Amino acid sequence: MDTVIETARRRTLSAEPATPVLFAHFVLRSSNVQPMIDWYSAVLNMRIVQRTDYICFLTYDDEHHRLGIVNLAGLKAPDDKTSGLAHVAYTLADIGALLSTWRRVKALGIEPSRCIHHGPTVSIYYRDPDGNGVELQVDRYPTKEATAAYFQTEAFRKNPIGVAFDPEVLAKAYEAGAPESELLDMPDGPPAAPQSAPSPR
Repeated sequence: MDTVIETARRRTLSAEPATPVLFAHFVLRSSNVQPMIDWYSAVLNMRIVQRTDYICFLTYDDEHHRLGIVNLAGLKAPDDKTSGLAHVAYTLADIGALLSTWRRVKALGIEPSRCIHHGPTVSIYYRDPDGNGVELQVDRYPTKEATAAYFQTEAFRKNPIGVAFDPEVLAKAYEAGAPESELLDMPDGPPAAPQSAPSPR
């Protein structure tokens, strides 16, 4: 009888690669913790889940945490010769949410570092108080498949970075009632410059 039970419990671990089911969180090290908490709370509507002297956990949804900020004294900001993370990106529900966030945080003194229509996405980039890049984006197309298909177009091969845009102009067009399809169209203009390295604090 014991042999039968043991056989039923046996399993084989797969040799196939496993695809993540969720991007869970990222963790930053900082000597500037309170301004970082304030910034992420303002820009991403995050709330504190738990905070100790060593680390603060924040989230914006039902995930236990989306961001951890480790408190370490004496850290130096990266310079333009430092390798590492370029930016993290968050997708908002629609162009109205993107522009509303831009206007709301602008009123708090938080200005974008650049605004780029990439072709598949309309994106507004920021730098947090430590200089880390944060992208807020909205997909240009109504489905993930259509957005992914843009990556295979000749237009994207010729200009994989995109074209700069003025969020003030886009916000005024939104408020004037321009159709969403028009707001999401890529503007005319030269290719935007590649993303620059963070500036030291």
